[in-house]
Amino acid sequence: MPRSFALSLLFLAACSTPRAGSTDETTSSRSPIVATSDSATVVRLERESRALARADGCTSAATCRAAPLGSRPCGGPRDYLVYCASTTDSATLSAKLDSLRVAEERWNQARGIASTCEFREPPAVAVQGGSCARVKPE
Repeated sequence: MPRSFALSLLFLAACSTPRAGSTDETTSSRSPIVATSDSATVVRLERESRALARADGCTSAATCRAAPLGSRPCGGPRDYLVYCASTTDSATLSAKLDSLRVAEERWNQARGIASTCEFREPPAVAVQGGSCARVKPE
């Protein structure tokens, strides 16, 4: 998942155009190296967030959580990360997810990227085989 996300970020960066009203000075100050660094930061923070989120160890859906992951260009989370609150350091995970959200918001804004604006609700969660999991809608 992180690799496909990184490829998507690089594709979007290559295809994006400067926002209306931007000057040559603004667009020329963003070198490809900086753009790659920005996308690498987003990918790294997502990978670290996923590593912190432990889905295993829950015996009840009441201890399962779905935390917002990333930031869509139109606002709101890009996805949700399902984890077990009993086995995850929720404060550390929350701080990492906040860093990811801020980094991805900056990445989206710097490139003038747009997206659809529908609200993505957190998924229903349940315990399946001792781990918290997303319940697929029927």
